[in-house]
Amino acid sequence: MAGPRIASLLPSATEIVCALGCAEYLVARSHECDYPASVQGVEVCTKSRIDGGAPSREIDEQVKKFSADSLSLFEIDAARLRELKPTHFFTQAQCDVCAVSESEVADIFGAEHGDAPKIVSLSPTRFPHLWENITEVADALGVSFDGKQLLKDLKMKCVEVIERAAVATRKPKVLCLEWLDPLMGAGNWIPDMVGMAGGENLVSESGKHSGWITIDDIAAANPDVIVLMPCGFDLPRTLEEVKMLEQHPQWKKLKAVKKRRVFATDGSAFFNRPGPRLVDSLQILGEMFYPGMIVFGHEMKHWKPVY
Repeated sequence: MAGPRIASLLPSATEIVCALGCAEYLVARSHECDYPASVQGVEVCTKSRIDGGAPSREIDEQVKKFSADSLSLFEIDAARLRELKPTHFFTQAQCDVCAVSESEVADIFGAEHGDAPKIVSLSPTRFPHLWENITEVADALGVSFDGKQLLKDLKMKCVEVIERAAVATRKPKVLCLEWLDPLMGAGNWIPDMVGMAGGENLVSESGKHSGWITIDDIAAANPDVIVLMPCGFDLPRTLEEVKMLEQHPQWKKLKAVKKRRVFATDGSAFFNRPGPRLVDSLQILGEMFYPGMIVFGHEMKHWKPVY
């Protein structure tokens, strides 16, 4: 019996597919599906209409303009996707900025195009939804047992972080930023993770979309720790963005800045994607919050102190 033919236009779903041992069945991916390395040979069927090399504020303005004009941020090679004849299609209904939407996929495989693939749409907003998404993908691909094993391994890693953080006597107050110009507090699953890693999350709320904030909001919260995780940016790009924060007069007065507890991360690879590497992201937070007490080897590779 032939295996499935998988098209994934969602980076986190691609990572789940590979973690389940199904990478060989991928026939199409998005331009953002870049992990693990084994997917590099899979055909790319999308490209972005946004200039990702532009300054943060210009990127934000481009996104808002496309949204205001009801235009997709992605160009999709619909004809090629149909030619590849996927049996399973993974996408999302969570964020039109992050990946191709479920409605766009449905339009590609209309009734006039013959047999439509099984469309699986993932919409996580909380950390526990990661477990549900893995189960959903595993069940759709007929590898439920592998899904249970993957869940067991990932949950054990989470427990290790939680147990190490639980012995701390004082929880740091933490602010996570998902965009730096304009400022955006990281919502969705990030507040859950801050709590699991032994911190007290500030400004944003679990399960709610990331929202715009001001430097005055940050000054009022006066966090002990600030974590920079701009959506779609790697670690070097995030470090470059710090100069935008330093332009605010209040920035140098913040407790986290004075105590040198501002940290930059590879948000694109970790925090922004609700896939298996959210567990690595949890480890990263633990290392930041409790240096010396929680160590997994991510420092200087996947995150760095800003100062």
